[in-house]
Amino acid sequence: MDLLKELEQISEKVKTQRDEIMVQMHLAGLDAKSEWDKAEEKWHELKIKAEEIKDETKETTEELVSKTKVIADELNTAYHRILERLKN
Repeated sequence: MDLLKELEQISEKVKTQRDEIMVQMHLAGLDAKSEWDKAEEKWHELKIKAEEIKDETKETTEELVSKTKVIADELNTAYHRILERLKN
């Protein structure tokens, strides 16, 4: 009987750990999803700015190019954070 009781205790401990991991994974997913949604906004902004720069009929200013680079850097950082959260 002691073996059965020990097995039940181990099983309950494993179940508790499993539940905690599931919650953490869910929270990490929500956090990553929120970050992804923000990054998607930046992505659309970057695409628009890049098209403006490529359009030869429009005058491209150094300020526009600089702002576009900042958006690209922010997006790169956001993607890195998302990947790190998904790894953990």
